[in-house]
Amino acid sequence: MDFKKLAQKIEQATRKAFLEIVNQHKDEQIYAFALYSDEGAMTVCPATNTLNYLETKPPKDITYYTYEPAEWHYEGDGADDEFQEICNELYDYIEEELEDLDEEDEDEEDDTEFELFQQQLYQTCIDVLLKLKKENFFKNTLGYDIFLMFSVTDYEQDRMLLAQTITDLNENPYRDAYLEWMKTWRK
Repeated sequence: MDFKKLAQKIEQATRKAFLEIVNQHKDEQIYAFALYSDEGAMTVCPATNTLNYLETKPPKDITYYTYEPAEWHYEGDGADDEFQEICNELYDYIEEELEDLDEEDEDEEDDTEFELFQQQLYQTCIDVLLKLKKENFFKNTLGYDIFLMFSVTDYEQDRMLLAQTITDLNENPYRDAYLEWMKTWRK
């Protein structure tokens, strides 16, 4: 897979998704944006959350709803066609390229090849968010800084890598709160 081209597609889709959400929901106090994928590395999707939405959640669970993109109000919303095209491309690559390895009965090689693909996809998403952050895309669009993250649904991410990603993507109070929340997770 050409990850350079994929990164360009993810960046364009991310810009479009965020602008769509801002145009439709700016008055809801947007505070967070994420890209997320799945353990099978077949998806890349956007998620956005708002302070207004958090007000509807139980206070005892507010931290979870603040930082878990799968629970965000605009999860999977924005640039629908563009993200669907990216997901189709990922699915086709896995089915056509990585499945060929599976047919050759080289399980260890197949696993290694998939894990390399998976990690490169995840890093590509993080790199796109970092690029947009460095360009002040989110801050310039909204007029203030927001919480950014990359997440993988139903997958135990390496905690040190996750903490580093959160630190790299954020220079705001959300970063510190997220890192404190991580300390409460079971080991």
